[in-house]
Amino acid sequence: MIAICIESSHKRGMGHFYRTLNMLEYLTKVKEQVVVIINQDAVSLRILNKKQVHYEIVDYSDVTSNWEKAIICKYKIELWILDKFQTSLELARHVKEEGIILAAIDDCGEGADLVELHFCSMLFKNIRGKHIYSGIEYLVLNPEIAKYRRQRTEIRKILVSMGGSDTYGVTIKIVRILKRQGYGADIIIGPNFLHKTLLNEEIDSRFVIYNTVPSLIEKFYKYDLAITGGGVTCFEANATGLPCIIIANEMHEIETGRYLAGFGGAVFAGYYKDISDADIRIEGIDIKEMSMAALKAVPLNGMENMYKAMQEYRRKENEG
Repeated sequence: MIAICIESSHKRGMGHFYRTLNMLEYLTKVKEQVVVIINQDAVSLRILNKKQVHYEIVDYSDVTSNWEKAIICKYKIELWILDKFQTSLELARHVKEEGIILAAIDDCGEGADLVELHFCSMLFKNIRGKHIYSGIEYLVLNPEIAKYRRQRTEIRKILVSMGGSDTYGVTIKIVRILKRQGYGADIIIGPNFLHKTLLNEEIDSRFVIYNTVPSLIEKFYKYDLAITGGGVTCFEANATGLPCIIIANEMHEIETGRYLAGFGGAVFAGYYKDISDADIRIEGIDIKEMSMAALKAVPLNGMENMYKAMQEYRRKENEG
């Protein structure tokens, strides 16, 4: 059985949570049994319950009781996947003490020192672990993308999507900039968005707000330009052929935004605290060229590549 260990909240954001849902879909198809390890977050738990996902709630501040051992014994875990960004050394040590294969995704915590397999598609420095798999070919994306790819040729509709929580309310800053430039946009806010009152005060008739759409990927299909954060969303948008203006919500997203922009399908506007009207310029964007570059840049088989690497390592461990 596989455990996927994640953290999800308004403060942390929901990018890791949604990536886990994508992993779950693939792992279910290949007949793997999975349990999700997650902190107490009402919004995330409602989604897991609705999807009938098996999960265990834990307190990540508890580094002494060794709840990890109890879960490993309860579910007979063979492979533990860390997708919580900053794993503590204690958590990783408790898993390794049980002889379990430990994998991680883009983890910059001290616990990454102990992992056997580290998949780094969005982490670019201080990468640690026994076996490193780096590059965009290990990026886990929503499998729906394959159905909703198209090349854009002109800008008719703009989308703003700053993640499941938009911790710092960057959406409001974007709306103000677009208004000053004479543009409107459709806005998607996620289930952990806590700035609705301020946002409602800013929008006018040029803006439409959507609350937690059933399929973000399907929604992408209707738009020609997206303004997003520097997490997985901008990669998923590019993979559908939707060009992006990327704003980093966190410092580590600066490198991610610059990285994706380097492929030509996105523009990196900067860190959210520093952006101005000059950083988000709609006029002058060659949307046709950007869309073509986006379609070429992002592969869709990242989860398959990651699973193959994990399976090969499991096979060697069993033989050894």
